[in-house]
Amino acid sequence: MGTSYRFEWNNHFPSISPSQWENLITPETSPFLEWTWLAALEKAECAVPREGWRPQHLLVWREKQLVGAAPLYLKSHSYGEFVFDQSWADLANRLGVHYYPKLLAMVPFTPATGYRFLLDPQEDPEQLLDAMLETIDQWCHKQKIALWNVLYPAPDFQRHLEARGFLPRMGHNYQWQNEGYRDFDSFMERFKSSQRRNIRKERKALAQNGIDFNVYTGSSIPPGMYSFMYELYADTCAKFMNWSKYLNRNFFRMIEEGFAQHTVFISAEYEGQSLGMSFCVRKGDTMFGRYWGCTQEVKFLHFSACYYEPVEYAIGQGVQRFDPGAGGTFKMRRGFPATPTYSLHRIYHPVLRPILEDHLPKANAYHQTEIEELNTRAPLKDNEEESGAGGEQG
Repeated sequence: MGTSYRFEWNNHFPSISPSQWENLITPETSPFLEWTWLAALEKAECAVPREGWRPQHLLVWREKQLVGAAPLYLKSHSYGEFVFDQSWADLANRLGVHYYPKLLAMVPFTPATGYRFLLDPQEDPEQLLDAMLETIDQWCHKQKIALWNVLYPAPDFQRHLEARGFLPRMGHNYQWQNEGYRDFDSFMERFKSSQRRNIRKERKALAQNGIDFNVYTGSSIPPGMYSFMYELYADTCAKFMNWSKYLNRNFFRMIEEGFAQHTVFISAEYEGQSLGMSFCVRKGDTMFGRYWGCTQEVKFLHFSACYYEPVEYAIGQGVQRFDPGAGGTFKMRRGFPATPTYSLHRIYHPVLRPILEDHLPKANAYHQTEIEELNTRAPLKDNEEESGAGGEQG
């Protein structure tokens, strides 16, 4: 059957038929792999060659039917990936190896576990995957690409690629898991008493100042909220000089037109006006925190808008996993343990390959130990006996 496949390299995602693409989407597919999100990144000129992202999507056809797809990008730098390989690039440079351009498999600017190839369930998945990998390997050899990185793969996709020789690299972020909580109070029971007092104090302070929270999803999202979210996002990036503003207003406008079914806005409001807001994305039993911002600095607002309120919403909605985004050890104190994340690497260059094959298992073992040690510091009942000692005040 594989001999009847036709392979196509696509350099402009919006030219792909939305209906053909969406036929490959399943309930398990990450929302960030849906047509609306990926198309908006290119239509809004965020992930385009001028910004160092050259689309290099692989499409697989059987006659006129799209049966396989892999969103791919040729990268001339390592920004916007949230898996930091600049040390690898520096090593390659010292060895006289051209590290860039590299091939990248991820959703641009989106450090959210769930990347995979999209495969028609009517096809033989192993055969189709092997055919796609062979096509990509041949292209990379022809183009003299040194390596191909797959970032934030879905766990089952990761297993398939590791079985085919991809090298795993461990990282971590901080994620919340639903352990059968009845409500927010039952979630609080996992903390030591000192931290329960801190969290209640933080939430109470906002309520005493007349700030309450409203959740807007789907058809309840009012006009102008995506535009307002862009302004908050841009302001947050401007406040933190090391944060790059990868997205623009057009991107937020475009996803408003076809992504509301996945959007969860959590708005902190005073006298009917929003002071701050977090933008989350939900599909099925998984939710992701993406962006946040505020019009004025209010103590504890960030913790409530980005962690406590989304967790309370998640419990009420039966969400099982909430990934609030990259970075931030302070999340551990709010019920988000250090959680392994992964990238996968196909090393083509004969000089780099043996070095990284030797390095990665050692680095992964070290990182696993680091994650375990980090989690012993969380203020949870399971970590040590109640001490009654005071905790962080904000």
